[in-house]
Amino acid sequence: MEPALMSQLEHRVTGRLTPRFIVFAALAVIAGAVLRFWMLHKFFEVSGDSQLYGDMAKSLLLNGVYAVHDNSAVLHATLIRLPGYPLFLAACFRLFGMENYFAPAVLQILIELAGCILLARFAARICPHPYRRSAAQATLWLACLCPFTAIYAAEPLTESLTVFCIALALWSVARFQYRGDWVSALAFTFAVTYAALLRPDGALLGVALVLPMIFWPAMHDRARRLILFNVAPRRILLVCLLLALAPFAAWTVRNARAFHVFQPLAPRYATDPGEETWPGWQRWTKTWCLDFVSTFQVYWNMPGAPLDINQLPSRAFDSIAQRNETAAIFSMYEANGEELSPEIDARFAQLANERIAAHPLRYYIVLPVGRVLDMTFRPRVENLPIDLDWWVYKHHHVETRFSWFYAGLNAFYVLLGVVGLFLRPRLWPWMLAYILLRAALLATIEAPEARYTVEFFPIFFATGGIALARLIRSGSHRTTLSVEAES
Repeated sequence: MEPALMSQLEHRVTGRLTPRFIVFAALAVIAGAVLRFWMLHKFFEVSGDSQLYGDMAKSLLLNGVYAVHDNSAVLHATLIRLPGYPLFLAACFRLFGMENYFAPAVLQILIELAGCILLARFAARICPHPYRRSAAQATLWLACLCPFTAIYAAEPLTESLTVFCIALALWSVARFQYRGDWVSALAFTFAVTYAALLRPDGALLGVALVLPMIFWPAMHDRARRLILFNVAPRRILLVCLLLALAPFAAWTVRNARAFHVFQPLAPRYATDPGEETWPGWQRWTKTWCLDFVSTFQVYWNMPGAPLDINQLPSRAFDSIAQRNETAAIFSMYEANGEELSPEIDARFAQLANERIAAHPLRYYIVLPVGRVLDMTFRPRVENLPIDLDWWVYKHHHVETRFSWFYAGLNAFYVLLGVVGLFLRPRLWPWMLAYILLRAALLATIEAPEARYTVEFFPIFFATGGIALARLIRSGSHRTTLSVEAES
């Protein structure tokens, strides 16, 4: 009786899969696959972080240690990155060949498409009954055809797997609230744990969604009886908590033994113990850095590359005296072989303190909020062959027009998702909590990058799909009433 009752509840929650629905879903997945494989063909690249993760993966396979090679090709243990993505690459290298980065990208495409399907199922679970099937279809199309997440599926970076983990976590929370079963709980545990192993900010996923796993709201009475009397949710959650903490306990013990430090995640500035973080430079950068252009042209060049004061925006100086002081510090840096020193960093700190004292509101509120907005609404063309000054129309007409199109498409996704949140589907407070927690964390960073807000999109897909479903069904209902009135 219980399996039959659960099956009936499942159909009531998510709707029956009609042949027409299956056809449209298959078309959406095929379209998403075409988009991603086209991007893989056009924009596949292995550089920067991809090479760093690959070096760690090769060290695991060839030497049995979690390490990287320094500039002198000497291998040394490290903790600058969590082991989630290097382990994924190591498994792919073992299966498909050493340094074969193409195979992991193909696998990521398949994984992300599976995440799109999970988001569609999630939207059907949290949407009011009349709109469930339409919400699932709209969510699937939004997720499959989004170029901003698709481009990362075609590159060996952590973003694609993180997006999948968010989709899996959302789906498993919604499913657990109806079933209270081991499958949902273990899926949630894997999702939040692996998200945190990919990037330290992935831990926010578990922070935001653990409460609805523990304290689910009142649901259908028959479903509640199944959860309360036929399974043991507290025992399930306790086991899952231990499973989630186990890899971080092992990582913490490893770091304590190798480096004699307490580091359960990864350091803020991706530095090994003993390496300088240059707090004066970081603090001074936060007094003016607002967009990705400054990140690319200035922040990433320090240390080890020339600094051009003409690349600083006008907001980096409050007076002629500050500009002269900044120029003097840059000259010291150049004379020091384009390397920072404690003396140079102290002068950056002094300059930062002066600017903060004069404009505390700018430092603590205006610039942090501006950085989050820049990361959320900037045209997401950082992975495309488009100049940083995309807005200068006279330099490149086509690129500027395309960038404005991308900006509009990005705004469409964001605003549609926000509208869906305002419709208050089930679990909306926890989805909003994740967005706000992540935005608060991003407000603390010095150098913004648009990829840091890609993690918002799984939620925007689901809530945007619900908003579209409400809009389409409401329009269809008004049309029907109009026809009936005329007849």
